[in-house]
Amino acid sequence: MAWMILVLPAFAGRDKNAGIILADDRGKILYAQNKDKKFSPASILKILTSLAAVDHFGMDHRFKTLYTYDTVSENLYIKGFGDPLFISEVIQDLCQQILKKTKARTINNIILDHSFFHPDIQIPGTGNSLNPYDATSGALCANFNTLSFKWNPVQKGFVSAEPQTPLLPSFLQAVKASGQKQGRILLSPKQRRDYPGLLIKFFLPQKGGTVEGIVSQGRFDPADGQAFAFESPFTLEEILQKLLKYSNNFMANQLILAMGADKEESPATLAKGVSILTTFARKKLGLTDLVITEGSGISRANKISPTQMLRILMGFMPFHDLLNKGEKEYYKTGTLSDVRCRAGFLIGKDKKLYPFVIMVNEKNKDYDSIHRNLLRRVNLQTSR
Repeated sequence: MAWMILVLPAFAGRDKNAGIILADDRGKILYAQNKDKKFSPASILKILTSLAAVDHFGMDHRFKTLYTYDTVSENLYIKGFGDPLFISEVIQDLCQQILKKTKARTINNIILDHSFFHPDIQIPGTGNSLNPYDATSGALCANFNTLSFKWNPVQKGFVSAEPQTPLLPSFLQAVKASGQKQGRILLSPKQRRDYPGLLIKFFLPQKGGTVEGIVSQGRFDPADGQAFAFESPFTLEEILQKLLKYSNNFMANQLILAMGADKEESPATLAKGVSILTTFARKKLGLTDLVITEGSGISRANKISPTQMLRILMGFMPFHDLLNKGEKEYYKTGTLSDVRCRAGFLIGKDKKLYPFVIMVNEKNKDYDSIHRNLLRRVNLQTSR
């Protein structure tokens, strides 16, 4: 039987202001509403960021961190290159490799080099709060520049909420100042720059080393020693899975900044990262008038139309399984105050993928009904 396009009535009520697209697996539009109107995409922008990262780095890419040990001063130098997933488990692996490769057992000072990123990167949409979504970017950032904690009634004190991460005494005041009994806070700018080194200083003795000095900032200097590269245990594919699952703003902007510095030389700046996204969108997707100000969607100044988002989804289709998996769809949501968006692929009864976009930039109690209606349309079409 020939395939037929089923015509259903347009969405009614307040939904008339929503941007909506439903297409088949070849990109043919089956339903559209306000398809060329630009909306704030919120976190569905991360689909574009992820697609650009795959194009730039490749799925098997692993971020590197350089280190060297000066046998004269016994100082350890660490240089970061924007690893978005430089977490405690990774830092422990780094410490193990440092001792194995350098043969060092006694370490004086730990000197951190953040110079691959510009020191003052301001991401539009972030503020000065202690909330993790306001986390800032950097070349060498531990645990997303955040600290997770909880109150232990037995010990009658705060402890780390993550067994793999210590709650260092120097951060107790910040935890108490938050006024929370448990949660995750953003570290201060000074704490963020020291935190990777403080964790390295904590973990090295657990691996058999000794650290006698302090953590400070400086330039990576391999002149008196051999430089080594530590590769993250996470591939870009694994990074993107976590980025899209947890909608991590920090990770998304780390990616565009690292791409910008890799393409246009360091230090990384927001302008270079945004240029990477817009150039990719123009050259690879044919999108010439996107409004992009950062890579996570936290800024309301980002503007994309449903038609443009559909083009992005068509490019992302080979990687659809990086998205969250529901019973009948692969999807990414995006939420800001008065902004609700959803984009991805509905799964038809014919097992094909049907790209869809929902963009609402106002208070709308019927957002979920739009989604249900699109599911209904796909089910009706594919049951013919």
